[in-house]
Amino acid sequence: MFTEKLYYKDSYIREFDAEVLSCTAGDDHAYRIVLDRTAFYPEGGGQPGDSGFIGDIRVTDTIEKNDEILHICSSPLQAGSRVHCGIDWDRRLDHMQQHTGEHIISGMICSELHCDNVGFHMGEDTVTIDYNAYADPDRILDIEAKANRYILEDHPAEISFPDREQLSGLPYRSKKELEGEVRIVSFPGADTCACCGTHLSSSAQVGLIKVLSHKKFHEGIRLEIVCGQRAVDYLMTCWRQNSAVGRELSSPYDSTHSALLRYMEQTGELKKKIAALEDEVCSLTAAGYADAGDTYIIRGAMESDSLRRLCEAVYSVCGGICAVFSGSGTSYRYALRAPDDRLSGICRSINSALNGRGGGRDGLAQGSVSADEQAIRAYFE
Repeated sequence: MFTEKLYYKDSYIREFDAEVLSCTAGDDHAYRIVLDRTAFYPEGGGQPGDSGFIGDIRVTDTIEKNDEILHICSSPLQAGSRVHCGIDWDRRLDHMQQHTGEHIISGMICSELHCDNVGFHMGEDTVTIDYNAYADPDRILDIEAKANRYILEDHPAEISFPDREQLSGLPYRSKKELEGEVRIVSFPGADTCACCGTHLSSSAQVGLIKVLSHKKFHEGIRLEIVCGQRAVDYLMTCWRQNSAVGRELSSPYDSTHSALLRYMEQTGELKKKIAALEDEVCSLTAAGYADAGDTYIIRGAMESDSLRRLCEAVYSVCGGICAVFSGSGTSYRYALRAPDDRLSGICRSINSALNGRGGGRDGLAQGSVSADEQAIRAYFE
């Protein structure tokens, strides 16, 4: 059954009337509705399918299978009925912004790196693109700036269906061999590509392109980008975060990184001083347990590293095993030092008696117990 593809003629159609050609139930308890004409774009080429309404029935997805455009719906419709349809325009516009922005930056990257776009996926949050040549992040950012200048210049899109002779003389990007009618989408000066997706009518409607991440991928790179409103939302989130950080560091918005580096340096020095003081406290505490034999200690909340260091210090002088517990209520962490041949047996006993978990080797075990101070004391005494 042939369906007229309205989205090929005009990507801006939001509502239309159509006739239901067929309606079949799927194994997923959803219905596949075929219309005689549709503005719903079916999933393909990395772009998700449209959603919306056919009459009062929700369309959750649109796919193309065996040359049929199937509208995935929650309820059935009678074949032959006339229906009024509407797509989720905000979602479609977002997809058009992402897809058009991808065309512009991919065209420029492929031109400058003499490479191919070998992967494209439009996710709910970001767009992922793969290229089969490498460029460092600074070069990609230079191309991003060039793409955004192109967007601001407001270049119109050109869509054509050249015949085979015309196509043979046309330089265009494509990820696969093409048969039948070929649709060429061009943004002159940026990109010419064979593409069946929906696009904006001019570059300015993209608004903005922002590259979020750059990763080496096989012999090339994988980029993560956002365009249009997604890019605006991303930058607004970054601005809010940077402003909050600036307030905490008493730093202007353009100096937060240097302020953070100073803060980290100061924090590092403080940590060194705290560690030296903890070592002194551990030594002083350990002196009180010299030759005490098997020893257990219960303290308030301590960092894991501090807990272990206290246990090590006491074990070095007590002449027996040493167990140190830190926490409150019925939640304690522990560090245990014992000879290798006794460690696992003592650790299993502690865990069994005090509802704990943990283990170790080379004379040191660490874990946690769900028991209060009284129960811990009762176990050891």
